Amino acid sequence: MRNLGSHVPQWATILFRWSLGMVLVSWRYLWQIMPLHRTVQVGDVDDLPPPLPGHCIDECSQPLERGAGPLFHRVFAVCIDGTTMTAQELISTLAADLNRAVPSEVTSVDKDSDGLAVGDELTVRMPGPWDGPVRVVDRTETSFRLATLLNHMEAGQIEFRAWPRGSSLQFEIEAWARPGSPMVNLLYTHLRLAKEIQLNMWVRFCQGAAEVAGGRVRGGVTINTRVVEESQWRRPAAQDRAPARAGLIR
Repeated sequence: MRNLGSHVPQWATILFRWSLGMVLVSWRYLWQIMPLHRTVQVGDVDDLPPPLPGHCIDECSQPLERGAGPLFHRVFAVCIDGTTMTAQELISTLAADLNRAVPSEVTSVDKDSDGLAVGDELTVRMPGPWDGPVRVVDRTETSFRLATLLNHMEAGQIEFRAWPRGSSLQFEIEAWARPGSPMVNLLYTHLRLAKEIQLNMWVRFCQGAAEVAGGRVRGGVTINTRVVEESQWRRPAAQDRAPARAGLIR
């Protein structure tokens, strides 16, 4: 009997697996009551990510230049009231086990070490044909930043951070990334499947971080997106200009 699966086009398999992940995420999304405050703006060269440390770059790195399509600079932010943790304790707890905050029906994180140190590598398991290998490129008491490696569905960086906000905590996820290949660009930018899965995943992570901190989200999740076309950030002027590192997108 012939193996019909071998004749299924790769794009059809990819679309099916992403659609399945989308159904799982959308089901949770439809039933959540968390307010989402979304804005989308045209970005510029100030939306480029921080430079990668030289000692963290090798043949396995997948920086922005290796991707396809536009750059998406996104910040997901929540204010956490009633927390029982400090910013340092929250980031330390998340660094020890990211699975405590990720939506388990969409993704999981594999890592070898107990904490996160610069140079450590992790793999984010996704509901599609691409797993997400990343490397820690920056670590402070209140933040850690990851950069994508080869075969990740994106090319870029992502940072998780927290700091005191009066008697509350501010928690943010800031991502500077573009699709890692033309296929992902089709699903992310044009069909929007991957983009919505990612958005809902990080919204859920923000909610999970509030639960880990022993508090509650005040006023919902703010999602600021700035989109930069490749023709903008690849201009020569962009190479001579230091990227901004603002906490929230202006």
